[in-house]
Amino acid sequence: MTDWTTAQVQDRLELAADVFAQLPAVKPQGYFNAWPEYFHSFADQVGQEPQMRRPRPSPRQITEAEEAMLWLRWLEKDDARLVWLRANRTPWKPICWELGISRATANRRWQYGIAVIVWRLSGRRVPGKRSMEFVVRRAAQ
Repeated sequence: MTDWTTAQVQDRLELAADVFAQLPAVKPQGYFNAWPEYFHSFADQVGQEPQMRRPRPSPRQITEAEEAMLWLRWLEKDDARLVWLRANRTPWKPICWELGISRATANRRWQYGIAVIVWRLSGRRVPGKRSMEFVVRRAAQ
């Protein structure tokens, strides 16, 4: 069992958010487009920026992203939502508005959520009768 750090957990959650953003959108089955596909000629594309697409995530990246999503089950519902919003690089202001909490409270809960995940991944039990600050401080060590 390896010891995880808060930075590793944050990076892994951010990568998971990126992987899920790159996956194709889910569309209902049975619907299709009867219009023919339009091919742009060279003259149509003159002066336009080239459209680059990112490559699809590999099966390994998808598996690791799914693992990271399972980590959120260890948290309370609101804390898991907060951690996932931060993994998606959502700014603090919309998070605070959505959850109805202050910026300091949001940051404290986010640090606590990351610390709980670090403790569980490192094979330790999260102390039940300790304060959030204790858990966060001990996970950072």
